[in-house]
Amino acid sequence: MATVSMRDMLKAGVHFGHQTRYWNPKMKPFIFGARNKVHIINLEKTVPMFKRSSG
Repeated sequence: MATVSMRDMLKAGVHFGHQTRYWNPKMKPFIFGARNKVHIINLEKTVPMFKRSSG
C-alpha cells in the first residue's frame, strides 16, 4: 500500500469539511478552523489516524 502524506491529502482536498452550520460538536477536536463558512480539518491529527487505520 502506498504511503499517504499530508501533502497528498492537501492536494486531494481532504482538509475541507462540511459547512459550519452542519457541524457535529463531537468533531471539535479535529477541526482546525473555518474559512468561507467551511470547516478546515486538522491534518496533523488526520494523518496519524489514517496511517493507523490502514495499517
